[in-house]
Amino acid sequence: MEYKGKLVIAVSSRALFNLDESHHIFETEGKEAYCAYQIEHEEDSLEPGFGYELVRKLLAINTLVASSKALVEVILLSQNSADTGLRIFNSIDHYKLNITRAAFTSGMTPYGYIPAFGAHLFLSANAKDVANALEAGYAAATILSGAQRKSASEQLRIAFDGDAVLFSDQSERIYQQHGLAAFTENEKNAAKIPLSGGPFKGFLEALQSIQSQFGENDSPIRTALVTARSAPAHERVVRTLRKWGIRIDEALFLGGMPKQEFLKAFGADIFFDDQKGHCEDAAQHISTAHVPHGVTNEAPSETE
Repeated sequence: MEYKGKLVIAVSSRALFNLDESHHIFETEGKEAYCAYQIEHEEDSLEPGFGYELVRKLLAINTLVASSKALVEVILLSQNSADTGLRIFNSIDHYKLNITRAAFTSGMTPYGYIPAFGAHLFLSANAKDVANALEAGYAAATILSGAQRKSASEQLRIAFDGDAVLFSDQSERIYQQHGLAAFTENEKNAAKIPLSGGPFKGFLEALQSIQSQFGENDSPIRTALVTARSAPAHERVVRTLRKWGIRIDEALFLGGMPKQEFLKAFGADIFFDDQKGHCEDAAQHISTAHVPHGVTNEAPSETE
């Protein structure tokens, strides 16, 4: 989605708040029991979900600029009905989150409203909705349950994997099909050829546009690339970001080392990765979102 002066994030109700109890009722007792439960408890504020801190810090950026120049907007996309969604908005009001726009779809997938709202990212707990959004060409990720941490800093820290997230999966395909040696040789030979953009390139560009409005030392956002790549495969990444005109604040080339300790050291509020295993490991320590895009998320063909 093109950046037009405001970063727009679409978030589902289950990504924003902890709806595990009511979701369990939906799965075990059905929609009618779920609706009755939500209405009965609509004055009870929900606990924050795994995407809450990300949303809170994003909205806090608007307090740093003139009120007429909001840099961030958060949209609620929910499969609740407007009736059962009243509890969601009551909870939004309880936490004083400035979220005023929403789509309640009564059980239908809401990802079709992403372009209408102009959202740069869709964050949901529903893996199918996320997969549909990515297939339609929008940046999207499935927020995973795991550790929930409140950062000591108000600076928003976002970490990204590289291939199949910020970049296309063209190099990852070589690694998966032919191994590390072939991957390294390809990246060395193509070091001066920029990688194609992945699904999160536009989101990163929007973050960069916000960062550019602040001094480097007082930016409310800090970004990191946390990748399994190592030298000499790092050169193509550096040259690609340079070609795009994007500055990543920190770049960690780990050469296959586990990522979670580095994400903790960076103080990530959220980490986006295409590999489910990496996400599940990281989710034990920080909020993590799976990007089901690229070769590692494709079902094996019948001939394999």
